[in-house]
Amino acid sequence: MESLLSLKPLLLATLQSGDYVGFTFFLGAMAMAAASVFFFFEMRNVDGKWATSLLVSGLITFIAAVHYYYMRDFWIENQVSPTEFRYIDWMLTVPLMCVEFYLILKAFGAKIGLLWKMIFYSVWMLVAGYLGETVFRDSSPLWGFISTLGYLGILWEVWFGSAKKLANASNDPVLQRAFKALAWFVLAGWAIYPIGYMSIEGSGWLSGVLATSSMDLIYNIGDAINKIGFGLVIYSLAISSSKSTATATAT
Repeated sequence: MESLLSLKPLLLATLQSGDYVGFTFFLGAMAMAAASVFFFFEMRNVDGKWATSLLVSGLITFIAAVHYYYMRDFWIENQVSPTEFRYIDWMLTVPLMCVEFYLILKAFGAKIGLLWKMIFYSVWMLVAGYLGETVFRDSSPLWGFISTLGYLGILWEVWFGSAKKLANASNDPVLQRAFKALAWFVLAGWAIYPIGYMSIEGSGWLSGVLATSSMDLIYNIGDAINKIGFGLVIYSLAISSSKSTATATAT
């Protein structure tokens, strides 16, 4: 019995009243777990060519849900931002989000080069960001600039580059609307993360402007909106495309 009691803090994190950051860690974990179940089950209701896209969407939210489970416990126990856990999460989920652009454009001529290019940009962005936030914290503005180059590469591809050109050439209004929505997620939704980076205590350009706890609150809400929202756009595209195909086949 005593050994079971000693394990209780590991099995059940205790959320204190008024801990809004902790609340969003709990909420984020459950919301993304629920989204994963939804995406995995809905794979049966779309054409085979879209099943992989929904699988990736489910993996993104599943990976995030697992990390949020650990991050909520870390926060509850230490009241410190779980930087390492966040970057492990992002190193897995952000490249997968970039892979989605290749998957939805594959049927319209996307080459494997686009896939590797998007993965390279995302890994570049995240590795440089992690180094600036941990190993080389005193020179975080320099590493932030290096990280931004990767982010700009992703933005270029989805707004002006080969990915954008393929979407325009598809002549598929459903795909084009979905692609535009995903591009806005990258531009507007991902913009919150550089703000958090610039708030690094001591060396960040916005140091002292926003409290660390405030940025964790924003990160948690932003992660849930970006990852679940990203997946829902993919789901909407998959369902609409599958219905169009079924209608065309029936006629």
